[in-house]
Amino acid sequence: MRTYYFDIKDGVPVRDKSGLEFVSDGAAIAHSKSLADKVRREKLKGHPELRIVVIDENGREVHREQVYPKED
Repeated sequence: MRTYYFDIKDGVPVRDKSGLEFVSDGAAIAHSKSLADKVRREKLKGHPELRIVVIDENGREVHREQVYPKED
């Protein structure tokens, strides 16, 4: 198991200090998608640049999940 951190960024980052353990990058990315969905449901409109950034235990950025995807 590896520890992953889920920072929230919309210009000024909010750092996740505790992290969560997942078996793989893919599982951590799936969790970030779930977090983004939860934020969208709780707050229908928000900052258009809001994203969840997945950082692994080595400090490497694994994924960026846009919370409010741009509409076409």
